[in-house]
Amino acid sequence: MEELNESIYDHPKYYDLVFGADCAAETKFILGCAKRYMKKAANRFFEPACGTGRLLYHLARQGYEVDGLDLNPKAIEFCNERFRKHGFDFRAFVADMSDFRVKRKSDVAFNTINSFRHLSTEAAARGHMESMAGAVRVGGLYLLGVHLTPTEAEPSEGESWSARRGHLTVNTHMWTNSRDPKKRVERFGIRFDIHKPSGSSRINDELVLRSYTKAQMARLIKHSGKWEVVATYDFGYDLSDPIEVDETTEDVVYVLKRV
Repeated sequence: MEELNESIYDHPKYYDLVFGADCAAETKFILGCAKRYMKKAANRFFEPACGTGRLLYHLARQGYEVDGLDLNPKAIEFCNERFRKHGFDFRAFVADMSDFRVKRKSDVAFNTINSFRHLSTEAAARGHMESMAGAVRVGGLYLLGVHLTPTEAEPSEGESWSARRGHLTVNTHMWTNSRDPKKRVERFGIRFDIHKPSGSSRINDELVLRSYTKAQMARLIKHSGKWEVVATYDFGYDLSDPIEVDETTEDVVYVLKRV
Protein backbone atom coordinates (compact mmCIF):
# COMPACT_ATOMS: atom_id res chain seq x y z
CA MET A 1 0.00 0.00 0.00
CA GLU A 2 1.33 3.42 -0.96
CA GLU A 3 1.67 5.73 2.07
CA LEU A 4 1.72 9.53 2.04
CA ASN A 5 2.56 11.70 5.04
CA GLU A 6 0.54 14.73 4.00
CA SER A 7 -2.22 17.01 5.20
CA ILE A 8 -5.68 15.52 4.83
CA TYR A 9 -6.84 19.01 3.84
CA ASP A 10 -4.69 18.81 0.71
CA HIS A 11 -6.87 15.92 -0.49
CA PRO A 12 -10.31 17.55 -0.76
CA LYS A 13 -11.91 14.70 -2.73
CA TYR A 14 -11.33 12.27 0.14
CA TYR A 15 -12.00 14.85 2.85
CA ASP A 16 -15.35 15.70 1.27
CA LEU A 17 -16.37 12.06 1.31
CA VAL A 18 -15.15 11.37 4.85
CA PHE A 19 -16.94 14.33 6.42
CA GLY A 20 -19.96 14.44 4.12
CA ALA A 21 -22.05 11.69 5.72
CA ASP A 22 -23.90 14.04 8.09
CA CYS A 23 -24.73 16.74 5.52
CA ALA A 24 -28.48 16.15 5.62
CA ALA A 25 -28.65 16.12 9.42
CA GLU A 26 -26.39 19.19 9.73
CA THR A 27 -28.34 21.16 7.13
CA LYS A 28 -31.64 20.28 8.80
CA PHE A 29 -30.19 21.37 12.15
CA ILE A 30 -28.87 24.68 10.79
CA LEU A 31 -32.20 25.57 9.21
CA GLY A 32 -34.07 24.38 12.29
CA CYS A 33 -32.01 26.60 14.59
CA ALA A 34 -32.63 29.58 12.32
CA LYS A 35 -36.38 29.01 12.51
CA ARG A 36 -36.43 28.41 16.25
CA TYR A 37 -34.05 31.07 17.56
CA MET A 38 -34.47 33.99 15.13
CA LYS A 39 -37.30 36.48 14.78
CA LYS A 40 -36.68 37.15 11.09
CA ALA A 41 -36.36 34.53 8.36
CA ALA A 42 -32.80 33.54 7.46
CA ASN A 43 -31.80 33.89 3.83
CA ARG A 44 -28.02 34.27 3.91
CA PHE A 45 -25.62 31.74 5.45
CA PHE A 46 -21.87 31.94 6.11
CA GLU A 47 -19.29 29.27 6.93
CA PRO A 48 -15.77 30.05 8.15
CA ALA A 49 -13.36 27.15 7.53
CA CYS A 50 -15.83 25.90 4.90
CA GLY A 51 -13.38 23.35 3.48
CA THR A 52 -14.92 21.73 0.41
CA GLY A 53 -18.16 23.65 0.90
CA ARG A 54 -20.35 20.57 1.31
CA LEU A 55 -22.87 22.35 3.57
CA LEU A 56 -22.82 25.58 1.59
CA TYR A 57 -23.63 23.60 -1.54
CA HIS A 58 -26.58 21.85 0.15
CA LEU A 59 -27.95 25.21 1.31
CA ALA A 60 -27.45 26.81 -2.11
CA ARG A 61 -29.40 23.98 -3.73
CA GLN A 62 -32.33 24.91 -1.47
CA GLY A 63 -32.26 28.49 -2.74
CA TYR A 64 -30.32 30.22 0.04
CA GLU A 65 -27.52 32.75 -0.44
CA VAL A 66 -24.20 31.49 0.91
CA ASP A 67 -20.72 32.75 1.68
CA GLY A 68 -17.61 30.97 2.92
CA LEU A 69 -13.87 31.06 3.45
CA ASP A 70 -11.04 28.65 4.14
CA LEU A 71 -7.28 28.91 4.60
CA ASN A 72 -6.53 25.98 2.26
CA PRO A 73 -6.46 26.95 -1.46
CA LYS A 74 -6.97 23.33 -2.58
CA ALA A 75 -10.18 23.07 -0.56
CA ILE A 76 -11.44 26.38 -1.94
CA GLU A 77 -10.65 25.29 -5.50
CA PHE A 78 -12.61 22.06 -4.97
CA CYS A 79 -15.50 24.01 -3.42
CA ASN A 80 -15.69 26.56 -6.20
CA GLU A 81 -15.40 23.95 -8.94
CA ARG A 82 -18.46 22.16 -7.56
CA PHE A 83 -20.42 25.42 -7.61
CA ARG A 84 -19.28 26.17 -11.16
CA LYS A 85 -20.17 22.66 -12.31
CA HIS A 86 -23.73 23.04 -11.05
CA GLY A 87 -24.26 26.56 -12.35
CA PHE A 88 -24.03 28.60 -9.14
CA ASP A 89 -22.42 32.04 -9.14
CA PHE A 90 -21.09 31.77 -5.57
CA ARG A 91 -17.31 31.64 -5.03
CA ALA A 92 -15.68 30.90 -1.67
CA PHE A 93 -12.47 32.74 -0.90
CA VAL A 94 -9.14 32.07 0.81
CA ALA A 95 -8.76 33.85 4.16
CA ASP A 96 -7.70 33.36 7.78
CA MET A 97 -10.75 32.83 9.99
CA SER A 98 -9.06 34.70 12.85
CA ASP A 99 -8.88 37.96 10.87
CA PHE A 100 -11.21 38.65 7.97
CA ARG A 101 -14.00 40.87 6.68
CA VAL A 102 -16.98 40.15 4.45
CA LYS A 103 -18.85 42.55 2.18
CA ARG A 104 -22.30 41.44 3.32
CA LYS A 105 -23.40 40.25 6.74
CA SER A 106 -25.19 36.93 7.04
CA ASP A 107 -28.18 35.83 9.05
CA VAL A 108 -26.65 32.55 10.21
CA ALA A 109 -23.06 31.33 10.40
CA PHE A 110 -21.90 27.84 11.27
CA ASN A 111 -18.73 25.91 12.02
CA THR A 112 -19.90 22.48 13.07
CA ILE A 113 -17.00 20.03 13.06
CA ASN A 114 -14.34 21.41 15.38
CA SER A 115 -12.42 23.42 12.76
CA PHE A 116 -12.39 26.38 15.14
CA ARG A 117 -9.89 24.54 17.35
CA HIS A 118 -7.19 24.86 14.68
CA LEU A 119 -6.72 28.42 15.96
CA SER A 120 -3.74 27.85 18.22
CA THR A 121 -3.74 30.91 20.49
CA GLU A 122 -6.21 32.84 22.61
CA ALA A 123 -5.53 35.93 20.51
CA ALA A 124 -6.47 34.07 17.33
CA ALA A 125 -9.62 32.66 18.94
CA ARG A 126 -10.66 36.11 20.14
CA GLY A 127 -9.91 37.52 16.71
CA HIS A 128 -12.20 34.88 15.23
CA MET A 129 -15.08 35.78 17.53
CA GLU A 130 -14.61 39.47 16.70
CA SER A 131 -14.44 38.77 12.96
CA MET A 132 -17.55 36.62 13.20
CA ALA A 133 -19.37 39.43 15.00
CA GLY A 134 -18.63 41.55 11.95
CA ALA A 135 -19.92 38.84 9.61
CA VAL A 136 -23.29 38.16 11.30
CA ARG A 137 -26.08 40.71 11.69
CA VAL A 138 -27.44 41.63 15.12
CA GLY A 139 -30.05 39.04 16.03
CA GLY A 140 -28.38 36.45 13.81
CA LEU A 141 -26.82 33.16 14.90
CA TYR A 142 -23.45 31.46 14.97
CA LEU A 143 -23.59 27.67 15.42
CA LEU A 144 -20.18 26.69 16.78
CA GLY A 145 -19.36 23.01 17.18
CA VAL A 146 -16.55 22.22 19.63
CA HIS A 147 -15.16 19.05 21.20
CA LEU A 148 -14.55 20.08 24.83
CA THR A 149 -12.05 18.52 27.20
CA PRO A 150 -14.01 17.11 30.17
CA THR A 151 -12.60 17.85 33.62
CA GLU A 152 -14.62 15.26 35.55
CA ALA A 153 -14.54 12.32 33.13
CA GLU A 154 -12.04 10.49 30.99
CA PRO A 155 -11.85 12.00 27.50
CA SER A 156 -12.48 9.93 24.40
CA GLU A 157 -9.28 8.58 22.88
CA GLY A 158 -10.24 7.72 19.32
CA GLU A 159 -12.82 6.83 16.73
CA SER A 160 -13.11 5.11 13.35
CA TRP A 161 -15.64 5.35 10.55
CA SER A 162 -16.08 4.54 6.87
CA ALA A 163 -17.54 6.38 3.91
CA ARG A 164 -18.26 5.22 0.38
CA ARG A 165 -19.17 6.89 -2.91
CA GLY A 166 -19.41 4.71 -5.99
CA HIS A 167 -16.26 2.57 -6.21
CA LEU A 168 -14.36 4.78 -3.74
CA THR A 169 -14.17 3.81 -0.05
CA VAL A 170 -12.28 5.70 2.64
CA ASN A 171 -11.80 4.20 6.10
CA THR A 172 -10.84 6.85 8.65
CA HIS A 173 -9.06 6.26 11.96
CA MET A 174 -8.37 8.98 14.53
CA TRP A 175 -6.57 8.64 17.86
CA THR A 176 -4.97 10.76 20.58
CA ASN A 177 -1.22 11.21 20.38
CA SER A 178 -0.78 13.59 23.32
CA ARG A 179 -2.53 16.12 25.55
CA ASP A 180 -0.95 19.09 27.32
CA PRO A 181 -3.63 20.85 29.40
CA LYS A 182 -1.23 23.55 30.60
CA LYS A 183 -0.29 24.58 27.06
CA ARG A 184 -3.81 23.66 25.89
CA VAL A 185 -2.49 21.59 22.99
CA GLU A 186 -3.93 18.26 21.86
CA ARG A 187 -2.38 16.20 19.08
CA PHE A 188 -4.38 13.63 17.17
CA GLY A 189 -3.20 11.13 14.62
CA ILE A 190 -5.53 10.68 11.67
CA ARG A 191 -5.35 8.21 8.79
CA PHE A 192 -7.28 7.81 5.56
CA ASP A 193 -7.18 4.30 4.12
CA ILE A 194 -8.32 4.74 0.52
CA HIS A 195 -9.61 1.87 -1.59
CA LYS A 196 -10.33 2.14 -5.32
CA PRO A 197 -10.54 -0.44 -8.10
CA SER A 198 -7.07 0.67 -9.20
CA GLY A 199 -5.54 -0.03 -5.78
CA SER A 200 -5.23 1.15 -2.18
CA SER A 201 -3.29 3.93 -0.50
CA ARG A 202 -2.95 5.59 2.89
CA ILE A 203 -2.64 9.21 4.02
CA ASN A 204 -1.13 9.84 7.45
CA ASP A 205 -1.49 13.19 9.21
CA GLU A 206 -1.47 14.78 12.65
CA LEU A 207 -3.98 17.39 13.79
CA VAL A 208 -2.78 19.91 16.37
CA LEU A 209 -5.74 21.51 18.13
CA ARG A 210 -6.23 23.99 20.96
CA SER A 211 -8.17 22.51 23.87
CA TYR A 212 -11.15 24.02 25.70
CA THR A 213 -12.81 23.10 28.96
CA LYS A 214 -16.36 24.22 29.67
CA ALA A 215 -15.06 27.22 31.65
CA GLN A 216 -12.46 28.22 29.04
CA MET A 217 -15.07 28.18 26.30
CA ALA A 218 -17.47 30.23 28.40
CA ARG A 219 -14.79 32.89 29.00
CA LEU A 220 -13.99 33.09 25.30
CA ILE A 221 -17.63 33.57 24.30
CA LYS A 222 -18.13 36.21 27.00
CA HIS A 223 -14.96 38.16 26.15
CA SER A 224 -16.16 40.12 23.11
CA GLY A 225 -19.52 40.96 24.64
CA LYS A 226 -21.14 40.37 21.25
CA TRP A 227 -22.42 36.81 21.65
CA GLU A 228 -25.03 35.21 23.90
CA VAL A 229 -25.48 31.43 24.33
CA VAL A 230 -29.16 30.69 23.69
CA ALA A 231 -28.95 26.88 23.49
CA THR A 232 -26.52 23.95 23.40
CA TYR A 233 -26.78 20.61 21.59
CA ASP A 234 -24.59 17.57 21.05
CA PHE A 235 -23.35 16.30 17.69
CA GLY A 236 -26.54 14.30 17.23
CA TYR A 237 -28.13 17.54 15.90
CA ASP A 238 -31.49 16.74 17.49
CA LEU A 239 -33.42 20.00 17.96
CA SER A 240 -35.85 18.27 20.30
CA ASP A 241 -33.04 17.30 22.66
CA PRO A 242 -30.91 20.26 23.83
CA ILE A 243 -28.22 19.52 26.41
CA GLU A 244 -26.84 21.13 29.56
CA VAL A 245 -23.07 21.50 29.30
CA ASP A 246 -21.25 20.27 32.40
CA GLU A 247 -17.75 19.10 33.35
CA THR A 248 -18.28 15.70 31.68
CA THR A 249 -19.50 17.06 28.34
CA GLU A 250 -17.40 16.61 25.20
CA ASP A 251 -19.30 17.28 21.94
CA VAL A 252 -21.17 20.60 21.98
CA VAL A 253 -22.80 22.83 19.39
CA TYR A 254 -23.18 26.30 20.90
CA VAL A 255 -26.08 28.28 19.46
CA LEU A 256 -24.77 31.84 19.79
CA LYS A 257 -26.90 34.90 19.12
CA ARG A 258 -25.31 38.14 17.92
CA VAL A 259 -26.16 40.93 20.40
